[in-house]
Amino acid sequence: MSRVTDLLGCRYPIILGAMGVICNPELVAAVSEAGGFGLLATAFAKDPKVVRDQIRATKQLTGKPFGANLYVMNPLAPEFAEVLAQEGVKCVTVSGGSPRELIPMLHDAGIKVMAVVPTVDVARSAEAAGADAIVAEGAESGGVQGLMVSSTMVLVPAVVDAVNLPVIAAGGIGDSRGYRAALALGAEGVQVGTRFIATRECMAHEHYKTIIVKAKETGTELVDMGRFRIRALRTGLVEKMLNSGGSAGQAFTAEAVEASWLKGDLDAGILPAGEIAGLISEIPSAREVIEEMVGVK
Repeated sequence: MSRVTDLLGCRYPIILGAMGVICNPELVAAVSEAGGFGLLATAFAKDPKVVRDQIRATKQLTGKPFGANLYVMNPLAPEFAEVLAQEGVKCVTVSGGSPRELIPMLHDAGIKVMAVVPTVDVARSAEAAGADAIVAEGAESGGVQGLMVSSTMVLVPAVVDAVNLPVIAAGGIGDSRGYRAALALGAEGVQVGTRFIATRECMAHEHYKTIIVKAKETGTELVDMGRFRIRALRTGLVEKMLNSGGSAGQAFTAEAVEASWLKGDLDAGILPAGEIAGLISEIPSAREVIEEMVGVK
């Protein structure tokens, strides 16, 4: 077992990236049942009860280990952490800000912490704060990004050299080639997001999945959100935003996310996705994704 599989308690060091509101229990359970580590998302959750219900729904579908993502910019993150502890979740990722405030609380509850970082300096800070592992997320990744980012090819080995913790690579990974490349860079595991959106178990609307499948390698763009950016698919809405030069804040509210990600209204909100979308050509099961990645025939 690698340090990552030992930390997570799963067979393969493959983590489901926390994709906003579309890490539904069926997808989380499918990833864990296939030997990976499923993660529930809490970024847009507005009530601890919703988080508890999602955990319990996932437990009904799998007895394998799974975790959750805590998004620091959500002010309810500490309350969500309490729910996770009460429900017996043993490992989480923390993203969208510094994990410093959450780590002591999580450790006191017996929960291991994987800090998602965009730079070497942030990785060192997370290690000093007590993180148990680092997720080094390169600029190829979909979703929220900082203003200063580097590619996975550069970031992962730089972080591996800078910290003494297990490093998990994220960004631009969606098949066995990316998986092997991440391990060659020194990572001990991978976090995969976009590839799992385009799977049968994911609750994302078919319009979302179809755009991913049809995307070229140039089919995503960084959209300005003011304090941060989001890598998203080049839909008509995103093209308008890029041409207008304004902030896209109204296209990333909880309401816009539900309308676009779950109901398929492509004019309502932006659709986050990584550059790996350009390599995705079909919609398999989560198990098929994992087994291809690790070379299971």
